Amino acid sequence: VGTRYEMLAELSRREKGAGIKPDPEIDSFMKATALAGQETSLVTDYILKILGLDICADIMLTDDMRRGISGEMLVGPAKALFMDEISTGLDSSTTFQIVKFMKQMVHIMDATMIIFLLQPPPETFDLFDDVILLSEGQVVYQGSRENVLEFFKVMGFKCPNRKGVADILQEVTSKKNQSQYWYNKNQPYTYVFIAEFVQSFKSFRVGQQIFMDLTTPYSR
Repeated sequence: VGTRYEMLAELSRREKGAGIKPDPEIDSFMKATALAGQETSLVTDYILKILGLDICADIMLTDDMRRGISGEMLVGPAKALFMDEISTGLDSSTTFQIVKFMKQMVHIMDATMIIFLLQPPPETFDLFDDVILLSEGQVVYQGSRENVLEFFKVMGFKCPNRKGVADILQEVTSKKNQSQYWYNKNQPYTYVFIAEFVQSFKSFRVGQQIFMDLTTPYSR
């Protein structure tokens, strides 16, 4: 009756074997999410509401096709989701609510989600656990969101109070905009090329940790 039901059955079996009594509310939620083949379910209704599709739940989609496809993927058993520019056509409040739900889903369902956004507002950016910054086809930074400004500060760049973090990430590698973030007064500004960022990240502690993780054999 569905992948989630099978996973729940296995979880229940292991809990009984270990003598674990699950929290009643969490247990009820997990059982509700495991229902498949029904006309409706808790997860389906919740996702419809979050994506703003509840008003058109029983009609053929037209302009809401993109969100409809995303909703279908979220309800399904997929454990890894890749989403490109999901905020197109949405106001900042709706984008925030959708990304907030995505974050909850990732943590509760142990899923992996990669979302591509162009200059999200600060409150939405702060919901992300990790950041991957790409420029000219190269990875400039990847790792914890909390460490991203530290890396660019090491490189001589600082985010001013008037700007959001997403703004500096969008502009710091641009020849046109990079100079406004230079704060190292001890030396004159010269354009820092993408290759320099890439090389410096490899020696940055976050980059070193990623390298160690990738070179460590995976134990099955």
